[in-house]
Amino acid sequence: MRMLAEFFPEFAGMLDDMDALCGRDRPIDEKTYQFLCFALSVKARSAPCVRKHFKGALEAGATVEEISYILALTMREAAGADDCWTHDVLGDWKEIVSGGIECCCKK
Repeated sequence: MRMLAEFFPEFAGMLDDMDALCGRDRPIDEKTYQFLCFALSVKARSAPCVRKHFKGALEAGATVEEISYILALTMREAAGADDCWTHDVLGDWKEIVSGGIECCCKK
């Protein structure tokens, strides 16, 4: 973000505007907001955001047990999505094994 602020400040400012927009007249409570942001931060692999929203959830009244549940739910949903995607990609695995499909990654 610092590089964007220096070299593309208009874009960095728009991100700030989006943050402000999402903070106004929120139709969900603060704890739910922090849970969602925490889960999205886990999936995005953003260490600072995971810490920020972990702390934000605690400040909004969440317990460590509730946050742990959100983490488990996030991991479970990710595992399900990975499973479905991998099965789609390897749906023709028998053809791959038999040599009927060439992989573009072969050298």
